Amino acid sequence: MTEPTNPAGAQNSASLETKALPVENKALPTPEPGGDAVSAMEELARAFETFKAENDARLADIQKKGAADPLSEDKLDRLNAALDRHKSALDAMALKAARPALETGTPAFDDEYGAAFSAYVRHGEEKALSIGSNPDGGYLVPDETETEILRRLSSVSPIRSIAGIRRVSGPNYRKPISVTGPATGWVGETDARPETNSPVLDAIDFPTAELYAMPAATASFLDDAAVDVGQWIAEEIDAAFAGQESAAFINGDGVKKPTGFLSETQVAESAWSWGNIGYVATGVDADLPASDETDVLIDLVYALKAGYRQNAHWVMNRRTQAALRKLKDADGNYIWQPALAPNGRATLLGFELVEAEDMPDFGSDETPIAFGDFRRGYLIVDRQGVNVIRDPFTAKPYVLFYTTKRVGGGVADFDAIKLLRLSVS
Repeated sequence: MTEPTNPAGAQNSASLETKALPVENKALPTPEPGGDAVSAMEELARAFETFKAENDARLADIQKKGAADPLSEDKLDRLNAALDRHKSALDAMALKAARPALETGTPAFDDEYGAAFSAYVRHGEEKALSIGSNPDGGYLVPDETETEILRRLSSVSPIRSIAGIRRVSGPNYRKPISVTGPATGWVGETDARPETNSPVLDAIDFPTAELYAMPAATASFLDDAAVDVGQWIAEEIDAAFAGQESAAFINGDGVKKPTGFLSETQVAESAWSWGNIGYVATGVDADLPASDETDVLIDLVYALKAGYRQNAHWVMNRRTQAALRKLKDADGNYIWQPALAPNGRATLLGFELVEAEDMPDFGSDETPIAFGDFRRGYLIVDRQGVNVIRDPFTAKPYVLFYTTKRVGGGVADFDAIKLLRLSVS
């Protein structure tokens, strides 16, 4: 990425009013996941103030000498990494605070099926489970466990947290789309009312595909009466499911998996038509422009229609976010700002930023930045039911739990998502 040419100088105040630490101060501590969220937010604010001070010095060197001091660049990279660690720790705190205690001391299930399912997980007993049996083998988890799995997935899966979600009972969901509305016009009180054209309708299919995980447990763990087995299954599979889902929602090819929004046909925004994802080119291969770098980001924001901008988010990976942290607008203000709350998101040009590691890095003709209303633009389809097969034989002395759910996904509104492409045109 080329160096910004905006002059060092005026900078906006931090979101939390804190005193900037000296650049030469000792390394900033990283908050512990179990620590105090308020203190962690203060540490993040101080880290960002230190980062800004070092970046201002780097920009001043570039303006004065034509190049940055390598030591300054190295120090800035370390500060950038520290900001990432602070945000990751804050996210872990938020997730832990939202997570119910695993050891409740009482059975988690009060209903007959729930209690029977707990007995199946612990000891393989199949009494009273016939109503939840699956023709392919295994049994459905109780409704409260399925709800907990989906809730946790929304907390840890970046695209699921901002996309539209629909639950269905069949293997496929078909959504009708009005590509163009009916023709309208103005008429006088006594004028004839000619028949208007019919709307152009289309339909998008969202087939579901099977996603699986296989957590393992020891017999002694399962024998512990204080363990909430439903909560344990939810905790064990959420990270595995979230990683697979996120990759598919972004880059999936639609073969036995969802179709990712980056897999759709991409065209320049000036030539956009339904069925394609529009992009704004940077004008430079594999990089942002050498000067006025933030202009292309502003162009991307306004490539999105006003109705979509109200709920728009940026989507990019950690390395792209680290590069954009260094940029200022024409008034000398940093365009990236840290989150205001432990479970909040950083903002870029005033819009919330979602970090998704499956987005591409900077490279020739790559699209490392997406911007749009993903609630309307991308639809995730969850088929009801999470299935569990207990396997005490394959990996003795461990008991395996082959857990599956069916999920699909794809672009639902091709006008709601725009991309920044690192290309000449």
